[in-house]
Amino acid sequence: MSQWDYDVVIVGAGPVGGRAATLFSEDGLRVLVLEEHAEIGRPFQCAGLVTPSAMNIVGGHHTVLEEVDGALIHGPSGTLVPVGTEGTLRTYVVCRKRFDQYVVQQGMEAGAELWLNTVPLEATQLEDSMRLVLRKDGEVVEVSCKLLVGADGAHSWTRRTFKMGRPKELMIGFQTEVVGYEGRDRWLEMYSGTAIAPGFFAWVIPSGFGTHRIGLWSTAKRLNGRSIESCYQDLLDHPLWKDRFENVSEIARYCGPVPSGMVRNTVKDRVILLGDAAGMAKPTTGGGIGPGFHQIQCVHQALSEAVRENKLTEKHLKAITKQPWNAMKKEQERARTLRNLLVSDCSDEVLDKHFNNFAHPDTLSLINAIGDIEKPVPLGMALLKQVPAFRPLALKAGVRLLLS
Repeated sequence: MSQWDYDVVIVGAGPVGGRAATLFSEDGLRVLVLEEHAEIGRPFQCAGLVTPSAMNIVGGHHTVLEEVDGALIHGPSGTLVPVGTEGTLRTYVVCRKRFDQYVVQQGMEAGAELWLNTVPLEATQLEDSMRLVLRKDGEVVEVSCKLLVGADGAHSWTRRTFKMGRPKELMIGFQTEVVGYEGRDRWLEMYSGTAIAPGFFAWVIPSGFGTHRIGLWSTAKRLNGRSIESCYQDLLDHPLWKDRFENVSEIARYCGPVPSGMVRNTVKDRVILLGDAAGMAKPTTGGGIGPGFHQIQCVHQALSEAVRENKLTEKHLKAITKQPWNAMKKEQERARTLRNLLVSDCSDEVLDKHFNNFAHPDTLSLINAIGDIEKPVPLGMALLKQVPAFRPLALKAGVRLLLS
């Protein structure tokens, strides 16, 4: 059995794993990245939105397919709420394959090594290292490292192997790539209502070259036995909007989980979780790239020093990660509470009332002034405090949320 030694082994060559590889390598560590597939960026399981701040971290602007200025959000009965300003960039739509490959390539250029077609089979914690047994191109090999990083997605092998808990929510996402949808340039659209996306929303995102990504997400509990595919078909057949979809032709489809809500244990002896593996996706949009980048960015230097000193007990790792990651967890939970109040726990009748209030000129001005796809909590708090129609919800939100 062949054997290799590294400082850090990262399981998962998505954008968060790739970013971690870059940072650890730039810190002077020997890094190995493992990817189970034969190609980076496949299979595609994401709406492909990358915020400007996340894009600026890696500089992958050449992977952009479309720039988006705002969202046209439709209430269950058709009330339209336009959020955004023409000519003011809100987010990017990227080719996820090219974006992922570029971020991972940065790690390789910084000195990390990449093994494709490789899956972990076993992990054994030793006194001064972690020993991994892998299957690489069909051959069983052994690797040792000081720190194991699980950036291996919603169904994380790392998280399950070390019994680190589960994300608070696991949403189900479904998406198709289509041609034939006539949308507004530089704007995405969102559709709501229990018939099409119980507790959440559906989306139509321009993806370049005359294509659009049409998708939706919800939870198994809220779907209540319905399939996510049937909800998608109900969107296409919805009497209010079916004319928009009558000429679309599907060219691809994807389905995957969206984990949101940080797991109970993000660290254990010689192990940390990043990104979807840790449950970092935003509860409001499902986006995970920005939170994953921030999660590793704020701790990598201290982690690298701990690796050099080989001080990687759970106690040491918690001392490094507790403050910044707990702050992220708190913000995530506040966003979830506000989402439930304003959207997810609402009947269509209540949601229609909310949309009528959203569409009021004063409220719309507030939304466009404060709204930020990356930081939804300040907007949610402002709506509860400043819009009279939403003040009854403030009581439900609770004193702790309002004053935190």
